[in-house]
Amino acid sequence: MDKKTILAIVLTVIVITISMFIQSYFFAPEYPMDNVQDTEMPTEAVENETTVETTQDKLAIVASSANTSSEPFTYETDLLTITFDPAGASISSMVMKNHANADGEYVDLVFRGENDHNAFLMYWGDDRTNPITDNFKYAVDGKKVIFTNDYVNASGQKFTIIKTYEFKDGEYLFAVTIDIKGDANFTGLVNNGYAYTLAYEPQVGPSFTQMKNNGYDYRRVYLDTFKKNGKLKKTTARFSNGVYTTTDSIQWVSVASKYFTVVALPQNNVNYKITAVQGATDDVMQTDSIYLSRPATGTSTSDTVYFYAGPQLKSYLGSYYSGMDNAWGLKNTNLDAAMDSSSWLGWLENILKWMLTILYKIIPNYGIGIILLTIILKLLLWPLTKKGTDSTAKMTALQPQLQELQEKYKDNPQKLNMATAELYRANGVSPMGGCLPMLLQFPILIAFYGLLNKHFELRGAMFIPGWIFDLSAPETIFTLGFNLPFLGNEIHLLPILYTASMILSMRMTSNTGAQNGQGQGTMKFMTYGMPILFFFILYSAPSGLLLYWFVSNVLTMGSQMLTNRRLKNKPVVIAQEKKEPEAVRKYQEKLKRLEEEKAKAEKAAAKNKKK
Repeated sequence: MDKKTILAIVLTVIVITISMFIQSYFFAPEYPMDNVQDTEMPTEAVENETTVETTQDKLAIVASSANTSSEPFTYETDLLTITFDPAGASISSMVMKNHANADGEYVDLVFRGENDHNAFLMYWGDDRTNPITDNFKYAVDGKKVIFTNDYVNASGQKFTIIKTYEFKDGEYLFAVTIDIKGDANFTGLVNNGYAYTLAYEPQVGPSFTQMKNNGYDYRRVYLDTFKKNGKLKKTTARFSNGVYTTTDSIQWVSVASKYFTVVALPQNNVNYKITAVQGATDDVMQTDSIYLSRPATGTSTSDTVYFYAGPQLKSYLGSYYSGMDNAWGLKNTNLDAAMDSSSWLGWLENILKWMLTILYKIIPNYGIGIILLTIILKLLLWPLTKKGTDSTAKMTALQPQLQELQEKYKDNPQKLNMATAELYRANGVSPMGGCLPMLLQFPILIAFYGLLNKHFELRGAMFIPGWIFDLSAPETIFTLGFNLPFLGNEIHLLPILYTASMILSMRMTSNTGAQNGQGQGTMKFMTYGMPILFFFILYSAPSGLLLYWFVSNVLTMGSQMLTNRRLKNKPVVIAQEKKEPEAVRKYQEKLKRLEEEKAKAEKAAAKNKKK
């Protein structure tokens, strides 16, 4: 194997480890700016008042009404089971009815520890330390859940907070409307320039106990921000000491896991201050919270923020471009950009996804579909693979002659380069012949990696009962009572099979040629060191991705066996040059003429000097 082929394999490692970073941070799409259609959100009257004193020290605001019951209650839509908590008019749980984990438990999009805050709590001003946790009165009116509470500020001005959640059938998107209604003397809420803050905290489900690898399990905060030219650009929140803040105009802000997302989409043109906080609690090893701070206006306010809480599926998120495709009548929201799938090879991922979907319809098993698609890709790439192996075989066959040239011209690098080039030309060999086919296969490799790493339909997809229950997660054959360095306590079989197949494949490839000295040491590293490096990189990869790599290695070994047999029956014929290569001969003749001319000039100069 020549050095350029080795370089190509090294590049594979680099590409694999940084491809997801490139996709997430440098290739977010841009969209033309369009306004979101307004939707009227009615408010409801409040019930009887009693007096309960709950002091908010910062604004000296006192709650003047209370609910007779502070017990959480459940509200159901056709897609969600929601647990409301009157304390702060908040939500402690949002369970999706149609999406379960591998253990059969349905995914809760509110992932919180025992002492963590609920979702959709309010804060006074832009404070993020003391949420409003007063008990609100509530009423359920059809598809609306309405919370109310009365307050008195330090100046004796009375106002009411009316917080309304509204839902629609067939929608993961719902509306949260906050009305601040004051008496005739009410001058509005203001604290540090803001009226209140609406929050989603602490984390998006499903729950997790550890994040083994940021490429396979993660939480990220994205924003769809208006640029100066009026277009929208998806960006990733870059935290500084765990906090990210912006007052730029946004279309939406989201917290995303690999398969699910919660997106906040303000209805009107209020320029909220957006704050994202990343940290950890005793129960949740990584928290990602978003806060929308509403600027103070000096008057009563009524604001609606839409929240999408559900799967990252085009069929849902893509329905908010046309008002005819969703129950809310929303359009041009760009919510499908919230999908964590923007890729610089997205078009190729879509082709592979389409092929995988067709195979699944024929044989309803995604594991078999991955195997069949891998075989199809190998067949399509066979002409390139054959060209590469033939070029490598010729390069190997030329090694003895190359070594003779290296010995012959060891003191003249220029002659050596010319002689080598002439030898390659005479035998029709390109130094890049074995490397280029591999480089051309990289886009497919990267696209397949992206597809199998986050294809939603692989969630919970079983391949082999008793072993691979979920192609979107690592398979586990048994769990140790202690942690292994870099691996944890779960033993996965597929990474072991993949590493063994890669070592065998590399050995078969390296055996096609002879290496010695430094080249032999390099080949040993490529044969054993590189697979071991991949073993640690891919140990916690989804089993669907490792299944593709393992099958690909097996097919590569089969291809190499066929190539070896073909070359054995029909050896590579090397053109024999008995004379000096033409380029070298001409170069030597030129040097001889220059030496003769130089000698004549020196002789003439000496004669003139003597005269």
